[in-house]
Amino acid sequence: MKQISWNDFEKIEMRVGTVIKTEPFTEARNPSYKIWIDFGSHLGIKKTAAQVTKKYALEDLIGKQVVGVVNFKPKQIANFMSECLLLGAVNEDEVTLIQPAGKVKNGLKIA
Repeated sequence: MKQISWNDFEKIEMRVGTVIKTEPFTEARNPSYKIWIDFGSHLGIKKTAAQVTKKYALEDLIGKQVVGVVNFKPKQIANFMSECLLLGAVNEDEVTLIQPAGKVKNGLKIA
């Protein structure tokens, strides 16, 4: 495992958001969803592609609060531009999304 400095960590913007829209991502190489997340009035809505199909149905993600990295440069994935990265615990090909223990305001920073 490569170590990073505290200054490196401080560059990562992790925020809480609420999933507002989902679609199947049929063009992706691996089973994935297109997900739109509301990160509050300061950051707005960002979209991402996520390989979370093993544990989550599209409709179950709507309204779920999640944690995402919001300051990556946008990344083209097939025909979709991903603007953030959802965080989750990975067990082989199954991802469990990281969520706040209770409802919090969209856009709150993870520290």
